[in-house]
Amino acid sequence: MLFIDDLKRKRFIFNQAGGNSSLFRIFLSDGSGAMLLYRLTAFFSDHNLFLLAYPCQWLNKFLNGCVIGVNAKFKDGFVIMHPVGVVINSKVTAGYNITIESGVVIGDEKGRSPTLGNNIFIGSGAKLFGAITIGDNVRIGANAVVVKDIPSEQTAVGIPARFFKHKI
Repeated sequence: MLFIDDLKRKRFIFNQAGGNSSLFRIFLSDGSGAMLLYRLTAFFSDHNLFLLAYPCQWLNKFLNGCVIGVNAKFKDGFVIMHPVGVVINSKVTAGYNITIESGVVIGDEKGRSPTLGNNIFIGSGAKLFGAITIGDNVRIGANAVVVKDIPSEQTAVGIPARFFKHKI
């Protein structure tokens, strides 16, 4: 089940920071309710049950302050750390292990939305707009504004975002 995989990824992130949290504790943490409601919305949307998908989307907005389009596609490991202010367009597609902080906007420009690769961290307040492609293993800093493609293995910071190769 995708939601369990999302929780396991979130637990991995918490444990990297020195915690030792159970899945139950992770389930109770900030953002997990938004992740669950997104997965329910996506399930209903994938099965053309839009009369159930839209109420789940509305609940996510009302309970978590988080708006994720009914047709947005995220693979396993989708983690929302803090849901307030997160807005994701319905046309967004993303790979595995996407981590999103609060206030992130992934939006449409002229009918086209971003495509995200795998293993991406998006910091608080970051904005991604338009028909851009974000490569694999990318970190986007807090409040960065991304309006052009970011190749794999890069860190993006600033307004507009500039990127550079990760330092190991």
